[in-house]
Amino acid sequence: MVEATTSPSRSAGRRVREADEPRESLIARFGADKPLQLDAGVSLSPFQIAYRTYGTLNAARTNAVLVCHALTGDQHVVGRHPVTGKQGWWETLVGPGKPIDTERYFIICPNVVGACMGTTGPSSINPKTGQPWALDFPVITIRDMVRAQAMLLDHLGIDSLFAVAGGSMGGMQVLQWCASYPQRVFAALPIACATRHSAQNIAFHEVGRQAIMADPEWKGGRYETEGGNPTRGLAVARMGAHITYLSDAALHRKFGRKFQDRANPTFSFDADFEVESYLRHQGISFVERFDANSYLYLTRAMDYFDLAADYGGVLSNAFKDTPTRICVISFTSDWLFPTSESRAIVHALNAAGARVSFAEIVTDKGHDAFLLEEPELFGIVRGFLDGAGRARGLA
Repeated sequence: MVEATTSPSRSAGRRVREADEPRESLIARFGADKPLQLDAGVSLSPFQIAYRTYGTLNAARTNAVLVCHALTGDQHVVGRHPVTGKQGWWETLVGPGKPIDTERYFIICPNVVGACMGTTGPSSINPKTGQPWALDFPVITIRDMVRAQAMLLDHLGIDSLFAVAGGSMGGMQVLQWCASYPQRVFAALPIACATRHSAQNIAFHEVGRQAIMADPEWKGGRYETEGGNPTRGLAVARMGAHITYLSDAALHRKFGRKFQDRANPTFSFDADFEVESYLRHQGISFVERFDANSYLYLTRAMDYFDLAADYGGVLSNAFKDTPTRICVISFTSDWLFPTSESRAIVHALNAAGARVSFAEIVTDKGHDAFLLEEPELFGIVRGFLDGAGRARGLA
């Protein structure tokens, strides 16, 4: 059984559960007859996917674009976010007249499995116990996320995508789509990503996870049933991760060594510097919309991602005979997913005989450049999709 409904509203500051999704989301529910087969060797059933759509699906169903969100993103790509009240996370790139044009394309953005904005995850209710799953929730992978998205497309009656696009963890999903379902993807935009996590990236994630688990309010992951809330640990995890999304040049340009609302140091451990105040704000605002256990699960999914390992250690085998047109994009100041990682993807695609283009964008904005005002990125995405659209026969 599969059903889709529009979700009810919710108040800010509370974690989202399956019966309490953000308004404006659509919900696809999959019953016991439609289990999600996980890489962990178990079946997840029942489960649901919260998603949003923008634009109109054409009569031929050929203009659908799947947008895959990053680690701390969700299904609210554009428009006012129902929890934070802020604009969607990819307003720079998606919308009417923008490179991913909602007047031309039908945009679908699902919240990934394991997340906390309406899709089944560790804060959802375990049907066997009537309590939140917490750490009893099975560990998920990027491939599991993509399997669930494919099930969502089946439910929507969309056999093939015009394009799939995403950055960072979203870019990992794009690459997995190209490997797992090449016949369903006409064009792909993996941005600021890699085919596997580096040891350094795994190390950063582990620091964040340990910060959460060291918070006494985490309570072994059962904070929801035991009256805790590990906001301090989650905020520290967010602060540490956010540093990796920026560059030294961007931090210096924005903050330098400027003091926060004072001329001299306080000789204390208050937030004397503007950069300290900024990071604390990032941490505090993050805990209002994200679940600590979901952070553990999604970072682990990124750590486990290793596309070549699934194809005998040969990356080109993942893209063998793919018909998908692929545009790989990197940024010069992204030290989380440096250009060398993108070049490895391009080399593998060339070896596989794929249609591939590559752009390295010069910017000092770091990994987060894909979310920011970056005119060269906008021009590349627009040009690639326009060309793919002509090949697809889209007006």
